[in-house]
Amino acid sequence: MSLTQELADNLAEDTFKAMNATGDDRFYMEVAKVIGASSTTLEEAYLTSIRVRLAERRARQFILERLEGSATGGDQ
Repeated sequence: MSLTQELADNLAEDTFKAMNATGDDRFYMEVAKVIGASSTTLEEAYLTSIRVRLAERRARQFILERLEGSATGGDQ
């Protein structure tokens, strides 16, 4: 993993912790603006890491909802 990717991933991880603690689901956009003012390369890598995490979160929620629906006899 490159330094840029590693830094971006660490920032994304810390951002998600802050988002969970504050309940602000759009906080990552503010962080991206701060990063982008200094490095568009890091900003792009950061936003990619954020998007991957958001997609993973949505997929897990979908799976849980589907399993809950199956357990209660709901429609697929």
